[in-house]
Amino acid sequence: MTTLRMTEDHEWIRMDSSDSGTVGITQFAQEQLGDIVFVELPAIGRRLARGEDAAVIESVKAAAECKAPVSGTVTEVNAALADAPGKVNQDPTGAGWFFKLRLDDVKQLEALMDDAAYRAKTAK
Repeated sequence: MTTLRMTEDHEWIRMDSSDSGTVGITQFAQEQLGDIVFVELPAIGRRLARGEDAAVIESVKAAAECKAPVSGTVTEVNAALADAPGKVNQDPTGAGWFFKLRLDDVKQLEALMDDAAYRAKTAK
């Protein structure tokens, strides 16, 4: 079964293997931002600390950052977002993913929210 966890800052990470995950922003986050017009992704090979700004998101309303939900090394980025940043609005937890990360410590996932906890937080 796939492990999906969310942060307080509205990022998600879905584990693809025991030590690797895909990262993006949540449906709630993309709704708050509005139409996304530009995404700047991190460099492959970049080491990120948990909570560090990893990507820049620009929308018609505002600019925001996608923070690393856990510490690790960027192994892949979603190059399709360069030409089609709207994929984030259309499918934020699917085709609109931002980058893949090889985790330094999978135990950091324990500090993140599961889907039920995240839904309860954003329903307020």
